[in-house]
Amino acid sequence: MEMVHGLRFAFGTLTVLPVRLTRWDREAARAGMVCAPAAGLAVGLSAAVTGAALLWCGAAPLLAAVAAVAAPAVLTRGLHLDGLADVADGLGCGRPAEEALRVMKRSDIGPFGVVTLLFALLGQIAALAQLFARGAVAGAAAAAVAAVVGRAALTLASREGVPAARPEGLGAAVAGTVPRGTAWGVAVLVVALAAAAGLPAHVARFAVAAVLGLVAGELLLRRCTARFGGVTGDVFGAVAETSVCCVLVVLTLF
Repeated sequence: MEMVHGLRFAFGTLTVLPVRLTRWDREAARAGMVCAPAAGLAVGLSAAVTGAALLWCGAAPLLAAVAAVAAPAVLTRGLHLDGLADVADGLGCGRPAEEALRVMKRSDIGPFGVVTLLFALLGQIAALAQLFARGAVAGAAAAAVAAVVGRAALTLASREGVPAARPEGLGAAVAGTVPRGTAWGVAVLVVALAAAAGLPAHVARFAVAAVLGLVAGELLLRRCTARFGGVTGDVFGAVAETSVCCVLVVLTLF
C-alpha cells in the first residue's frame, strides 16, 4: 500500500495525469519521491513516442525534437520549466536569501529566467534533433532516459540532510524524506537502466550520460541550498531540467 500511495504522490505532483492524491504526509512524500523515476518514465515515453511517430511519418528531425520537448512540458504543466526560470532569477538577483526567495515566488519571470529558459529549451531541442537524425530509436531512447534521470535527480534532492528553504510548499513536504541509502540506491538503479537502454552498442555512453546528468543536478542542488538555505519546489524543477539537459547533451557527444 505504501508503494501505491507513493505512485499516486509521484504522478499526482509531478505530472498532469488525473491521479487523485489520497495522502499528503511525510510517509507518502518519501514513497512518492522514491517513485519519482517511474513518473519520469511515463513522461519520457510520451516524449519518445511523440518524436518517433512524427519522424516515422516523414517529419524532419528538428520537428520531431520540438514535439519531444513539448510533450513533457504539457504533461508537467510546465512546472519544471517554470522552476528553472524562477531559480535563475533567484540566483541572479544578487539579493539576500529571503529576498531572493520572494523574487522566485513572484508570478512574473525576470531577464535571468527568460534567458535561462530559452537556452535550456534550445539546448534540449538541438540535442534531440541531432539524436533523432540518427534514427527514431536513438532519439526515443534518449528522450526516455533523460526524463527518468531528471526525476531520479529529484529523489536525490529529497534525501535526508537536504533542508527546506520555506516551511510550506512542495519543497517543504518532500525535503529530507528519503533515506540517503535509498536515494543513492535509486540513482544506481537508474544508471543501470540507462545503460541497458543503450544496448547493444552504446551502453557506456548512456551510463556516462546518466551519471553526469545526476552530477549536474547535484551541483545545482548544492548551489541552491547554499544560496537559499534549502530547497523549494522551484529548486526541484530546476534540478530536473538541468539533469535532462545534461543527459541529452552528453548523448550527442563522441
